[in-house]
Order: sequence, then structure tokens, then C-alpha cells
Amino acid sequence: MVSKLSSAEVLYFLIIVTVVLVLARVLGELCRKVKQPAIIGEMLAGIILGPTILQHYYPVLFKHIFLDYPRSYGAFDGFANIGIILLMFVAGFEVDLKQIRKDGKHALYISVSGIIFPFIVGFIAAWFFYQQIFSNGATNQLISALFFGTALSITALSVITKILMDLNILKTKIGNLVLTSAMIDDFLGWILFSIILQMMNSGKGEGSAWPVVMVLVFAVFMMTIARWGINKLLFIAQKNLKIGRVITLAICLCFTGAIITEYLGVRAVFGAFLMGVAIGDSEYFTERHKLILHQFTVNIIAPLFFASIGLRLNFVSNFNLEVVAAILAIACVAKLIGAGVGSRLSGLSNNESIAVAFGMNARGSQVIVLGLLALQSKIIGNEVFEGLVLMTIVTAVISGPVMKRYFLKDLRARNQPELLEVDD
Repeated sequence: MVSKLSSAEVLYFLIIVTVVLVLARVLGELCRKVKQPAIIGEMLAGIILGPTILQHYYPVLFKHIFLDYPRSYGAFDGFANIGIILLMFVAGFEVDLKQIRKDGKHALYISVSGIIFPFIVGFIAAWFFYQQIFSNGATNQLISALFFGTALSITALSVITKILMDLNILKTKIGNLVLTSAMIDDFLGWILFSIILQMMNSGKGEGSAWPVVMVLVFAVFMMTIARWGINKLLFIAQKNLKIGRVITLAICLCFTGAIITEYLGVRAVFGAFLMGVAIGDSEYFTERHKLILHQFTVNIIAPLFFASIGLRLNFVSNFNLEVVAAILAIACVAKLIGAGVGSRLSGLSNNESIAVAFGMNARGSQVIVLGLLALQSKIIGNEVFEGLVLMTIVTAVISGPVMKRYFLKDLRARNQPELLEVDD
């Protein structure tokens, strides 16, 4: 028989959830006030409540809240991880397959160049600095190099969407091009990482093409036959069920996708993401459905997950300035060159290309999720994970202001500065 939580354990579970959620939401809203992604404040909440600050300066209070009842914190951690499954499900809604088909040719230049160049640079860097930075005795050199290349190549679709909305250019030709590029980038990046996880789970990561085939077959199945079946199912649900029940059906499908990919050896978040793409593409899953799920996930569940990441970090004992500086420099230079070259090849001006490159340089929740999965799979250690977290924060902070600067320069050159009206 599975023992239930005691009354004291339930009490401390609720205390942990409340303390973490309140601080994460407050700091998240403060970041939004200064035009920064809320994820920065949410992770900062975890850093404040975690080993870096609270445990370091007030160890008794930290122990009383988080350690006196380990099963309470375990329940919180499980609850927070449900949040990332739902977040990746909602992120899938933003992948507009029709838009990809429409702007795919030009966006492909930006996306593919913005993936290939950072991937190659990241792979080479991890390969040659494996012993100094990446070696942890748990995985091999090839898998670590493949992971680092993938982590550097992924763009934050949600962060770019927010930046384009703030700049009031989401519906313009350039806005659509950037968004479509980020969609392709995001989708290919997840497929790459799921292949790496399959290689990790298969043992040595060598000698078998079966994991790669399995991942690609599943992705193709979800975007074709499964998408058609899900569309029919949602049509029936919309005709016969109330809005709350349609949302319940969508969440059940999300968890089903997560179960399937976890069973196949690919992490659950990948199945949730693919299911989100399939459901979001259906005309029978309305904007109202998406908005309700988005608001609940982004404002309630996801902050708990990102704060829980901060609770795992210890910048006092694990921080390595050389590792952080190296990851930040490699990530920015590789992405800016790759996306910038792709932008020029797609026909954009110099100023537009620089703006797009900095937009594509923005990292967000996807890199954090990938980094955490890699940490749990022992592909990387704590120092590299903290470097990826800080790289995510820095690139998210600088992308908006630089994009605005170069879009304005481009519009002034065309004598159209009035087209860029940013809401304060």
C-alpha cells in the first residue's frame, strides 16, 4: 500500500507551494514592468529561496521550510514538473504550421543557418574542452558534444514572440519571418535533443540508427496521421462538450503524448510539445481554449517549475566564472553569426539582419528545460547547467533593446520611424 502524506507533510507542501509561488509571481511581474521576460524573476525567486541565499545565510529557516519534511518537497517537485509538461504543451500552440508553409522558404535560410553554425561551434567547443569542462564520468564525449551544440542552437520562441509584441511588429512581414524562423528552429531543436536522449538511453550512444528513426517516425506520425485524428476528435468534442470539457480532453491528450514519448525513451516534454503543435493547428481548438490554458499554465504552474530550478542552483559552491564566460561567448557569437548570415541570404538589409540575429539569439524556457533534462541524465554537471541558465538570462535581457535599436535604424533609413511604436 502506498502511504499518503501526513497532516504535517500536507501542511509543509502547501507552505512550500505558497512561498515559492508568491515570490516567483511578484518577481516575475517586476521583470515584466521593466520589459523583461517573467522567467528571469521566477528563477531569481528560486535562487533567493535556495542554497545560494536562504540556505547560505539562514540555514535553519531553509531547513525548516524545505528539508524537515522531505516528502513534502518531493511532492512539490513532482507538482512543478507537471508544470513544464503543460508549458511545453502550450508552447506547441505557438508553432503555426500554416505560417511555416507560407514563409518557410525565406525563414529556412535564417533558421537552418541559425541552427547549423551554433551547432557546429558548440560541438567543436565541447569536443575539445571535454576533459576541462564537460567530463563527469557518466556519459561519453560524443553525447556531451551533441548536447552542447543543440543547446546553443535553440531559440526561445516564447521570448521572441513577446519581444515582437512589445515592438508592435508581430504582424508585419519581418515579424512573421522572425517568428516563422523561430518556430522551425524550436521544432528542429527538440527533435535533435530527443535523438540525443535516445542515444543516452540506448547505452553508449554509438552504433545504432534505431533511436534516430524512432524519434523521426514519431514526429512525422504526430504531424500527419495523429494530427488528422486529433482534429476529428476535437471537432466531435466541440459539438458535444462544454468548453471546460474540451480543455480537459486537450490536457488528457497532452499527458497521453507525454506518456508515449517517455515510454519510447524520449522525455515526456517532447511528446507534450508535439501534441501542442497538433492541437494548436486544429480549427476546433479555439483561441479561447488556448488563452485559458495559457493563462493557467504561465501564471500558476510554470512559475513553480522555474523557481524549482533556482532551488537546485548553488552559485556559492558551483559557480565557475570561466565556464560561464566561455558558454556565454560561444553561444552569442555562434548564434549571431549564424542567424545574421541567414538573414542576409534571405534578402534582409544589414540593420534588419542584425535585429533578427539578436532576436534569434534570445534563449528561454526551452534551453532551461533541455539543460535540466541533461543534468538529470548526467550529460552535464552543475557548473555547465548554471552557465546555461546565466546565458539564457543574459541573452533574453539584451535581445529586446538591441532589436528595437536596429529596427529603428532601418526604419529611419527608409523614412518610416512611425511604424515602430512601442508601448511603454
